[in-house]
Amino acid sequence: MVKIIGVDAHSRAAKAGIRGGDMLVSINGREIRDVLDFRFYLADEKVAIETERNGKRRVHVIKKDMYDDIGLEFETPLMDKKMTCLNKCIFCFIDQLPRGLRRSLYFKDDDSRLSFLHGNYITMTNLSEDDIKRIIEMRISPINISVHTTDGELRRKMMANPNAGKVLSYMDMLYGAGISMRAQIVLCRGINDGEALVKTMRDLTKYHPCMESVSVVPAGLTAYRDGLYPLEPFSPEECREVIDCVSSFAEECFEKLGSHMFYCSDEFYVKGELPLPDVEYYEDFTQIENGVGMLTSFEKEFESALLTLDGEDRSVDREVSVATGEASYEMIRRCCRALCEMCPKLKINLYAVKNRFFGGEVTVTGLLTGQDLLRGLCGEPLGEALLLSRSMLRAEGDLFLCGMTPSELSEKLGVPLVFTENDGADFLFSLLEGKNGAE
Repeated sequence: MVKIIGVDAHSRAAKAGIRGGDMLVSINGREIRDVLDFRFYLADEKVAIETERNGKRRVHVIKKDMYDDIGLEFETPLMDKKMTCLNKCIFCFIDQLPRGLRRSLYFKDDDSRLSFLHGNYITMTNLSEDDIKRIIEMRISPINISVHTTDGELRRKMMANPNAGKVLSYMDMLYGAGISMRAQIVLCRGINDGEALVKTMRDLTKYHPCMESVSVVPAGLTAYRDGLYPLEPFSPEECREVIDCVSSFAEECFEKLGSHMFYCSDEFYVKGELPLPDVEYYEDFTQIENGVGMLTSFEKEFESALLTLDGEDRSVDREVSVATGEASYEMIRRCCRALCEMCPKLKINLYAVKNRFFGGEVTVTGLLTGQDLLRGLCGEPLGEALLLSRSMLRAEGDLFLCGMTPSELSEKLGVPLVFTENDGADFLFSLLEGKNGAE
């Protein structure tokens, strides 16, 4: 049973007599344990909702369109607690966090439901065959899987979990049922690269077309690795070797399967000092949230928006500033230069902010903290607004990773903040108009 904490006024559930505080027992006779059960069994034109109140059960029959909501509110989006990670991965980013951050940042989730709802990647080590059968029955798709290696023994070593190799067989079950999958390989220097990487890529091709795409990303290494497994970052030359290995194999896949399937993250190209592939290479950008093709997509969106500017846009007269991580600096610099050439009265102060909070190996914009921004921008000319990526904030939009609020940073820097989405067009028009301001 799941507790209902609220019922929307005038909703179908309210009209049927369901109240906040009632316990949801079943839908059409099927027990409800979490959000997956709820959404799956609610998808009908006539549902019998069984509830319990003060020890007494009651059935409420509701007629609706197939996918209509009925207005129930639950304590959490999952309707119960998140499943915690059972692994001790040698590259775990959470193990590398400094002390004193928000408690929620130290929680390691590995929940298949979050894979479905939010695109989180799971290792499958806390799933049983019954869980896989449930995914298949409900046609939950795509499933995002942290594979890292298809060598069972090596996967057990990397995850410090004796079950890590065995659960790879779950991909056979998902493939056999036609469930779409996406995978990621977190690459650790000297561990699962080289021949091990080639083997993993070859093994994963057997799941095509259900295996839609696979990202290859470098392990994120912070300055807080004392006592952890000794990992070293990839050198620029080694980044180029990884790109050559993955892209060569991807071209083979394109010729044989009609899809590149395997993609290196933008970080490899930036550190390897190589140009990013063009838009066509990334096909449907299925790995963009994993940092694959994000810079290419952003710049293309910016260029397309640039072509829509009219005379009024081009006459804008203002000075603004932009702060970004080191990885995206060159791409943002190209965009700002192109806009300023078209808008001669627009002045943009662009700053690449070094991540001192997590250490110099962390260069992505989304992991910059309020402390990094304050240290990097204090005393610099910022104009009438400072543009920042919304990815620097938690989902609620109220805190940086270090716990500083946007209003605190704004006050200390003496400039209004404007947060932009990870979209080139939104970034362009925010530069011109200063939309989405934050006090």
